[in-house]
Formats: sequence, C-alpha cells, structure tokens
Amino acid sequence: MSLTPEQQSQIEAARATPRPTLRAVSEGMEARLYHAAPVLDHGFVRVIDYMGDDAAIVQAARVSYGAGTKHVQNDEGLIRYLMRHWHSTPFEMCEVKLHVKLPVFVARQWIRHRTANVNEYSARYSILDREFYIPEPGQLAAQSTVNNQGRGAVLEGAEAARVLEMLKSDAGRSYDHYEAMLSQEGQQGLARELARMNLPMNIYTQWYWKTDLHNLFHFLRLRADAHAQYEIRVYAEAIAEAVRDWVPLAFAAFEDYRMGGVTLSGKAIAVLKRRLAGEAVTQEDSGMSKGEWREFMEVWGV
Repeated sequence: MSLTPEQQSQIEAARATPRPTLRAVSEGMEARLYHAAPVLDHGFVRVIDYMGDDAAIVQAARVSYGAGTKHVQNDEGLIRYLMRHWHSTPFEMCEVKLHVKLPVFVARQWIRHRTANVNEYSARYSILDREFYIPEPGQLAAQSTVNNQGRGAVLEGAEAARVLEMLKSDAGRSYDHYEAMLSQEGQQGLARELARMNLPMNIYTQWYWKTDLHNLFHFLRLRADAHAQYEIRVYAEAIAEAVRDWVPLAFAAFEDYRMGGVTLSGKAIAVLKRRLAGEAVTQEDSGMSKGEWREFMEVWGV
C-alpha cells in the first residue's frame, strides 16, 4: 500500500483535530475514518466521509422526527422488512465517500456501476507514479474453458515465471517511454494528456467515489460475490468490512437476504412445490431451460 507523504500528513492532521458534531454518528465508522485498508500490492480503500446510520434508515422509513423508536429490535425488524421487500429509498438516506487507489483495468470495470459520483486523478495535469499491479503467482491463471469471463487452472513453473517476467518488463518499459516522452526541462517533449496513452492497464490510478447505501449494496452484491473477478472482489470485500461497522443492522439484513439468499422464478417455485409433494420432476417437464435447471439444482439439489 502506498500513501503519498502529502496524503499521510493530511490524514494525521485530520485525526489530530477532531470536532464535536450534532449529526448522526456511527461509532464503527468513526473508528475507520482516514484509516487506509491495504488492497492488492499498492492499492487501498479509505473512508473520507459518511452520512447517516442504521437509525437514519429507520427514520426515513417511518418519516418521523428524531431518533425514531428506541427499541433496537424493532428497528432491526423494520430494516429486515425493507431489505426483504426490496425497498430502496430508506437506504438511499445513507451515503459514504471513499478514497480508492486501484489498477486502471479494475477502475474501468468498477465505473460500469453508474450510480456514484466519481472524481479521478487526472493524468492530463499530473504525472502518474511508477506503480503497477503485479499478481501474486496464485492469481496467474489460464482462461477458463467453460466461462468466457473467468479463469481456469493456475499457471505453474516455467509458464508462470514467463508470464510474470513479461508483466514486469512490459510495465517498466512502458513507463520508461512515458517518462521519456513527457515535457521536461530543456526539451519540448509530449503533452501529458498524450503521453499517458502509452501506459499499461495495470498502472495505478486513484479516485474519490461517493455513493448511497442502496447502490453500494448493489455493488457489493455483484462484486463481493465469489464469482466476481478477484482484483475487484478484494476491493469490494474491504468496503464490505467498513459497511459492516457503519450500519451493522442493515449489513446483517443485506448478508442474509442478498448475499446469502436466492431469488426464485415462478417456474422454480412450482417445481419446488411439486417435489415437496413427492412428485419426481425433471428438467424436461419443468418448463425451465437447461441453464435455469442447472442453476436451480446447484442451489437446491432436491
């Protein structure tokens, strides 16, 4: 993980000057403010600011004034009801702003979630650091033979060493040329906005990413899933740990209904009812496609 000296001094200054506040405070999130959680080899996630807590969700749902009910169990039941029935607006009352340092190819995958405010480090104005994501050997895998978007067997031995060397040498050579092309003292050089086109996708960028809890849960449901690409999944997992401390009741409901639950189609429900009644149902008479049936059997196996 790499924080610049300037970023580190800003963090130390912010933590050294706490201020009293009348706004809703999450003790779990307060403990995480300004602390950078390391991700991958040079990346990190840190909480810059947040708004709201579990009580804010409850308050919005009841359209009430003040802290709402004083019974936590009632609040938990309401939050679980909201999550169970796919209500979104109460969860939008909570927001978080994160500072993330991540490889460019992960950022391009991440930005597909068009439900946040993003301000990225500009390579038009600044020079990017010589920092590249180089996977651990256990993450060097061949293309999956059954999933066009996934990985297969892990590379080993000479093949793994060959790939690692190419990743390192290509990244270093590209950055050398990037530096050589830039406008420097005594030479005209190339504009930064043009020189950056030569940089590889594994170079690190940074951004501020602000979103509400409803859309953050959607991001985590997709990106913290075991089927998500490893490099974005580890960022999602780091964010999930912060969210767990921020809104523990809402996160517990999210884990239960979204991460640990499944959505059934009408055909799947009909098959379950028939099987529970003792009827032998096959894919051919279920009305499901082969893909639907396979996924159904992976979950239920009944």
